[in-house]
Amino acid sequence: MQPMDPIIRIQYEDFSLEHETALLRSRGNNVGAIVTFSGLVRDIHEGDSVRGLYLEHYPGMTENSLMGIARQAQTRWALLGITIIHRIGELQAGAQIVFVGVSSEHRSAAFAACDFLMDYLKTQAPFWKKSLQANSEQWVEAKESDLVASQRWT
Repeated sequence: MQPMDPIIRIQYEDFSLEHETALLRSRGNNVGAIVTFSGLVRDIHEGDSVRGLYLEHYPGMTENSLMGIARQAQTRWALLGITIIHRIGELQAGAQIVFVGVSSEHRSAAFAACDFLMDYLKTQAPFWKKSLQANSEQWVEAKESDLVASQRWT
């Protein structure tokens, strides 16, 4: 069975982990592994209490960028399905912010591809995050540890 086109969604609305996982499972009888990652808005940033995040993106450019990295993952590993969902707008602490799911015949490909996709999302995807504290707001910079992690794929 040929891999299907990646599913890329940028949205304000929440998503269902169960629904997205079921879609990855439905990619065929030869699906032997599904690996997913779901990220949540933390309630702390650099030691300060956080009430939420505000996320912006560049429409069109963001989707093209995510599709490009999904295509790279498809050339590196034998994958049957990829889903990337990233939320935008104002999100409260504890809210789901990102979903990355990968299906393949074998677990090693699914784990590696999911890890690769998340490293890219953290360092290269054109999203801008603003941390919303009780009495202030600040734009969030990329972490050095995320940049170092992403270098292993080059």
